[in-house]
This record gives sequence, C-alpha cells and structure tokens, in this order.
Amino acid sequence: MVIRVQEISKHFKTVQALKNISFQVAEGEVFGLIGPDGAGKTTLIRIMATLLKQDAGNITLAGYNNIEDYEQVRNLIGYVPGKFSLYQDLTVEENLNLFATIFGTTLQENYYLIKDIYQMLEPFKKRRAGNLSGGMKQKLALSCALIHKPKILLLDEPTTGVDPVSRKEFWEMLGRLKNEGITILVTTPYMDEAAKCDRVGLIQTGNILSIDTPQNIITGFPLKIYSVRSLKRVELLHHLRDMPNAHSANLFGDSIHYIQKMPEPDELTLEAALKQAGYLDAKVERIQPVIEDCFIELMKSQIAA
Repeated sequence: MVIRVQEISKHFKTVQALKNISFQVAEGEVFGLIGPDGAGKTTLIRIMATLLKQDAGNITLAGYNNIEDYEQVRNLIGYVPGKFSLYQDLTVEENLNLFATIFGTTLQENYYLIKDIYQMLEPFKKRRAGNLSGGMKQKLALSCALIHKPKILLLDEPTTGVDPVSRKEFWEMLGRLKNEGITILVTTPYMDEAAKCDRVGLIQTGNILSIDTPQNIITGFPLKIYSVRSLKRVELLHHLRDMPNAHSANLFGDSIHYIQKMPEPDELTLEAALKQAGYLDAKVERIQPVIEDCFIELMKSQIAA
C-alpha cells in the first residue's frame, strides 16, 4: 500500500478532530474522503502533507513516515490545499516556473503530465494568478502540484466553489492522472463525487463511518427508499416524519427520500395514504439509495451508539 494511516488522533484544545482514523490506499487508486464541513478531512490531509503533527498514530507515504521523513514525503507528494495559496501577484507562467525550480525540474520535463490542463491555462499565462477565475485557479494549483511528477497527489476539497463544468473537467483530469500511476487522495463535501472514486471513506466528526467501493456501500444499504413528490413539499416532509413507523424523511432536491420501519409499504399503498391525507398530487416511487442516503443512515447509527 502506498498510503498507510494507522490509528490517527488529533486534538485542538478541547476538540477532538480525529479519533483513531485508519485506512490504506493502493498504488494508482483514487481514494475519496467524503464528509461535511467539520468532519476532520482537512486536518487529516494536512497531517499527511506534513503541515501538522498527529497526537497519536502513524502515517507512511510510499514507505516514508510523515514526521521522521518529512523532507522525503514533501518531495514525493503534490498537495493542493482547500484555499488557493499560490502567489497571487505572480503570473500563471511565473508560478509554474517557480514551483518547477523549487523541485529541481522544468516545465518542459514533465509537461506531458499537465498538458491537458495547461492548454486551458496557456491563453492566460501572462495573467496574474489573483485575477484568474475560480476554475482557472484550481487548474493552476493542480499544475503546480504536478510539475515535479509526484507519486502521491493530496487534494483538499479541490472542487469547492467552482462551477459544474470545471468540476466535471477536474474529475476527468484525475482519471487521466490515475492512468499515469499517480495515487490520489481527495477530500470533498459533495456526496455525488463519491461515485468517481475507486473507494471512499465516509467521515463525520473525526470518525470513519465506512470504507468501501461506492457501489458496495450502496448495495449494502439495508432499507427500502421511496422518492415522494408533491407541490406541498415542506408540509409533506413534516407529515411523513410524523407518520406511524416512519424511520426517516429527508429533502433531496425537489423530492423527499422516505424510509419506513417494518412493515415496509409498497408504492401504491403509500401513495394512496398520502392522497387520503390531502396530498392529492403525491407521487411515490421506489428508488435505489445514493451515497448520501447511506451517509445519513450511518451517521444516525453512530449517534444512536
């Protein structure tokens, strides 16, 4: 395994940010840490990038310890923090050349790694980094992280705050980098991005809730889910939560994902009951769970425990 994280814990005064976190990432794998703000994702990735020290536990990256061998670790990783941190008063070209020089290489030597990204940046190569759009800043940060051909790429919420087109392009880039044998660990609060990873770790309040392939997490969901729609969506949400044997009801876009305890109803029975209650336009459909459904259920189980 290229990345080994073993029993990592971290405190900030009275707050325990990470609680005995453990997982491994194989060479050439795209591993996603998926969770909301405050889950501990950034703290963990900063420890891996040698910017913080853990209170307990051990991390190795390509065989090097993140504390004892921090110099070797910094040479073999590419790191893109959540907040744009390049030199905003330097141009695109100047930032790239600076990072290449720091790592003892040139833009030309590893150009093939960043070619697809840099071709989008090249028309703006004389523009200062601080004047780029969010999507272009993201591409520049990724280019600088790749310029020395890292063995491991650490990305902290790289798609937060960028437009949907840039998000799509970014994940396509990660697919191409994976084909180059680069191991990628990416954190994100967007549950839909889980499907783009080989494996994911669902994390909440410093705890890992589950680690598996996205498909296995979904397949292992033990309950039936119904999509319920009505123009009286908010009113219907409260009605569903108050129904006998209701397990959960949560808003998902323009619909409600509803789960009922045993006995589980069929769609027609549930729809008839809602229409009888006055929701004459109610439409009920049995659906497959998504990662967010699984995350919510795992989180509820953690709280109950």
